[in-house]
Amino acid sequence: MNVLVFAPHPDDEVLGCGGTIARLAHEGCSVYVCVVTKGVEPLFSEKGVSRIRNEQAAAHEILGVTDVFYLDFPAAMLEESHRYELNGSVSWVLDTVRPELVFIPHFGDMQRDHGLVSEAVMVAVRPRGDYSVRKILSYETLSETEWNIPHSSTSFMPNCFIDISSYKDLKLHALAKFESQVAPFPCPRSIEAVEALAKLRGSTINVQAAEAFSVIREIVR
Repeated sequence: MNVLVFAPHPDDEVLGCGGTIARLAHEGCSVYVCVVTKGVEPLFSEKGVSRIRNEQAAAHEILGVTDVFYLDFPAAMLEESHRYELNGSVSWVLDTVRPELVFIPHFGDMQRDHGLVSEAVMVAVRPRGDYSVRKILSYETLSETEWNIPHSSTSFMPNCFIDISSYKDLKLHALAKFESQVAPFPCPRSIEAVEALAKLRGSTINVQAAEAFSVIREIVR
């Protein structure tokens, strides 16, 4: 099975579903990651961009990612890009991978890039023609999902839980490679906070660790 994970920025895919990526790869799936944005000056230096991409490559090697696509839209300025260009690039990746399972960021996240990415993917995965994505899941990203204005339109309401008890340590090991992004606890982007969330989600389904998702669409034929 081909799996495609959309990450607005490098490290979102590890924070949101790193354990699930490792589990699916171990079970024989080909897991692809699409990083939609790239930091551009003056907000981000080329040196910083190169560093985080190297960190991401190290993390992906640990998790067993098959390949990564970089779309290079401007990070933190995605709303300035033409929607048709974003939608077209996302569609191209989907047509290339032809995944059965797709992961997207939660559309209600505080970072606007996350919402725009999720919207673009939903445009691209409309069931048309002879191919449709079988299942679409949205993931939560610590420091984005929980910090937005509380409202029914932004709340993350998980209804799918994946047991990552055997893969939690791999997720944490991969996350630790992002030295430029990880911070000491109690920062939500700390190893301790990510582990705590995995344990909390695990307790929901009576396992040691889990990742939580919201089912956006599932097609059974």
